Amino acid sequence: MTLTAALAPAAWGTTYLVTTQLLPEHRPMLAAVLRSLPAGLILLAIGRKLPRGRWWGRAAVLGMLNIGLFMPLIFIGAYRLPGGVASTIGAIQPLLVAFLSIPVLSLRPTRQALLAGLVGVAGVALMVLKSGARLDGPGVAAMVGGIALMAMGTVLARRWGRPEGVSMLDLTSWQLVIGGLFLVPVAAFTEGAPPALTGANLLGFAYLGLFGTALAYVLWFRGIDRLGAGPASFLGLINPVVATTGGLLVLDQTLTAWQLLGLLLALGALVAGQPRAPRRAVQAPQEAPAPQPVPVEV
Repeated sequence: MTLTAALAPAAWGTTYLVTTQLLPEHRPMLAAVLRSLPAGLILLAIGRKLPRGRWWGRAAVLGMLNIGLFMPLIFIGAYRLPGGVASTIGAIQPLLVAFLSIPVLSLRPTRQALLAGLVGVAGVALMVLKSGARLDGPGVAAMVGGIALMAMGTVLARRWGRPEGVSMLDLTSWQLVIGGLFLVPVAAFTEGAPPALTGANLLGFAYLGLFGTALAYVLWFRGIDRLGAGPASFLGLINPVVATTGGLLVLDQTLTAWQLLGLLLALGALVAGQPRAPRRAVQAPQEAPAPQPVPVEV
């Protein structure tokens, strides 16, 4: 389960590379719409289920937190900040999830989780920050706001779970469609009519929509459901690791000793943030009592 859930932030780690190499320039809202709405409609056509009762409201809340408000703020941060600064701000998500879990899930973060969160931020900072990094106030505010919104969406997704008889594919489709529909007028108002798309643009949007959104979000929400909000949030540290690796392989960037140390710290924090598997007590052959469930901290 951890490995499949990790595919989501790994896919998101390729977003910066795909955006800069394949998508139209300076069209963040268009990118958000074409990334979310088509993917949501495809998943909705597959699942063919709509929310019922109170889940209309819950789906709207999750759709706005995880898609409708999150994506525009992240794109604003990405366009106004260097990639290193944006990635470092994104690494605070495990800490935000840990603190939000106290009032929402009634779970207190362990010292190990808090320490792993701090080490993860430090590791990502070493990987991507440079001494000349430019800090833009609105960009930083947008990035922090976006990460905080998704952290709350992660915690609420864990608290609410999903309705009986509804798959994770259905729940994901609701959020993508609601968030995508909200973004359509936002994109039209801020950017006007979309430009003519090239073959490279279509390839980039297809990749982001199918792999980086439809599949990635299904795996992400399933990971939250199975692993818990806290451990799943630590998997987000894979995002800057993949982004850095992509720069090395595709853009011929180099890796310094400090960046290598940062990568190791980020990976160590990711592992430390996962719950330990419960140990099975050794039973006497003649007794062989049934194993008791062991609660796992989130």
